[in-house]
Amino acid sequence: MKTAKLSNVYLIAVFIILYAPIFFLIFYSFNSGGAMRNFEGFTLEWYQEVFADTRLLIIVLNTFVIALLSSAISVIFGIAGALAIHYVRRRQPKNALLSLNNVLIVSPDVIIGASFLIMFTIIGIKLGFVSVLLSHIAFSVPIVVIMILPRLQEMSSTLIDAARDLGASSWHVLTRVIIPFIKPGIFAGFFMALTYSLDDFAVTFFVTGNGFSTLSVEIYSRARQGIALSINALSTLIFLFTILLVIGYYFINQRNSRTSARSEGRG
Repeated sequence: MKTAKLSNVYLIAVFIILYAPIFFLIFYSFNSGGAMRNFEGFTLEWYQEVFADTRLLIIVLNTFVIALLSSAISVIFGIAGALAIHYVRRRQPKNALLSLNNVLIVSPDVIIGASFLIMFTIIGIKLGFVSVLLSHIAFSVPIVVIMILPRLQEMSSTLIDAARDLGASSWHVLTRVIIPFIKPGIFAGFFMALTYSLDDFAVTFFVTGNGFSTLSVEIYSRARQGIALSINALSTLIFLFTILLVIGYYFINQRNSRTSARSEGRG
């Protein structure tokens, strides 16, 4: 009993430490005083300033276009990669492929960003939208693969055998058996790739060029110029959007779980 109480106290303390700076930032985004001290009164001036900044809105659009495109493309490559790794029968090649897949996940972002910068410079790709998109796809694919592989491992081979016995082609097996079964992993991979793309700074900082920026790089650039509560307002909006993404993923996951339970009940 005491252990359970201590665990709860520890968990509460951890959440307070993690979320206190965020709530502090949100609180002062409504400060009419213009500084992160001496709260003088409630105002929405800083949010109005964010929405009135045309350049910032273009950067927000750039960020979401990059995140959505890279996540969608990463899901396609991630499905192919997960299937390729899953169907390798020999242990050593399979472990080698898994290790190569995990390199971009465990490697420091600074090294990855610098590597992409050198590569794009050598092959002549101009830094900007294309370089950022390619970089985000590259570090998102391994995340999608990791999310899909457990679902593939849970899938019984008898499902595929039964589909083939009924005359299904390889394409029908993929689209009507495998993909529906791994759908929760696909959604999880998409949302993880989306949040990683929206949040990434280090890699993006290296591969952005003149005239193109994302929110993380823009916030960093503005923060270096001094404290402005418009940054607080912008960060608050991003935080709220992230929460909506998490809630959306939760409800999608719950719906998929109910659907799977009903399917098993009918079976």
